[in-house]
Amino acid sequence: MQPLMEESFRWYGPNDTVPLSYIRQTGATAVFTSLHQIPYGDLWPREAIRERIDIVEAAGLKWNAVESVPVHEDVRTGSGDLKTLFANYAQTVRNLGAEGVRTVIYNFMPVLDWIRTDMHYILPDGAEALRYDPIRFAAFEVYALKRPGAEADFTAEQLERAKAWWSDLDDPAREEFIQSIIDVFPGCKMGLKIDDIRTMLAKYEKIDEDGLRANYARFLEAVVPACEEAGVRLAVHADDPPFPVLGLPRIVSTAEHVEKVLKMVDSPANGLCLCAGSFSANPKNDLVAMAKRFGPRINAVHLRSTQRLPDGSFFEANHLEGSVNMPELVKTLFAEMDRRKAEGREDWQLAFRPDHGHVMMDDLAKASTITPGYSAIGRMRGLAELRGLMVGIRASQTR
Repeated sequence: MQPLMEESFRWYGPNDTVPLSYIRQTGATAVFTSLHQIPYGDLWPREAIRERIDIVEAAGLKWNAVESVPVHEDVRTGSGDLKTLFANYAQTVRNLGAEGVRTVIYNFMPVLDWIRTDMHYILPDGAEALRYDPIRFAAFEVYALKRPGAEADFTAEQLERAKAWWSDLDDPAREEFIQSIIDVFPGCKMGLKIDDIRTMLAKYEKIDEDGLRANYARFLEAVVPACEEAGVRLAVHADDPPFPVLGLPRIVSTAEHVEKVLKMVDSPANGLCLCAGSFSANPKNDLVAMAKRFGPRINAVHLRSTQRLPDGSFFEANHLEGSVNMPELVKTLFAEMDRRKAEGREDWQLAFRPDHGHVMMDDLAKASTITPGYSAIGRMRGLAELRGLMVGIRASQTR
């Protein structure tokens, strides 16, 4: 049977409620992890990288992708001490490469890394999923954030329903809702308040899509040469959700966006993290077509699916359900992997992880301690389903 993609699991480090011993029991052989204790923009010392590798390897796993080396907000706005920020990022990449970590995932989303409006959406089977609802987000924009001009981004019906929903919340529920949106940075709590978000948004008042893309190009031009030198490949993650929010420009939401990103610095080191779930929330995106189009530049893979609904909302579906044609997507990724192997590339095997999982079974009793989207049992179910799909596809290819 032809080889499968490398099975990985996201791990948030020593403070993760899902320990490495559990991850190994899922059948995964590697982790996507990060040094979340290091502030955004600071240099990652080689010693800290080695310490993390030693911890992972002691558990019988390997660190195959960094998720992520965060991009400082000043880089996105083109302000502050860019020379130092670029130098720190480039040296971090060199340090990772020197320690044998060859893939770096990151994103270029302004202000907030990702947005959901319901962290505990109850599915018909009783499990909990993440959900985005434009009604609730309208309530956040108009009544909590009070962003000028926000009303223009929603329909009259959405605004009416948002007002009714917000009116039904008491003060503690409103505060809990606000914090669930503004303080969900991966692996850390920044303690942001609504005024902090307003301050961050103000820096983008004169930055449109072209301006943000220019700042992005400046970052790539500064960092990609270091990646090439160190044998490291960048993998940009999709905007999540992949459409405009908060009045901000989006530049990694569609296939056309990805094409522009990859052309900014045309190098194998400037690549894509194909996040099926994030891209799938935009009905314009055909994931199979994108995998074929950008195959040679896919440097990491997240496999999950969303279920889009007619009202503009979406929720995290089971990994083999929802809006993604997962069998065809996996076949396409296998074809790319086989092509690389035939070329004689040492890094021919794609690494993937089951991205997000439902809170289910015993995890429901400890939902409040689980990083949103990263329960153990739900992701293990996703990994098992994806493994079965992959084995089935490969078996059919050898008949």
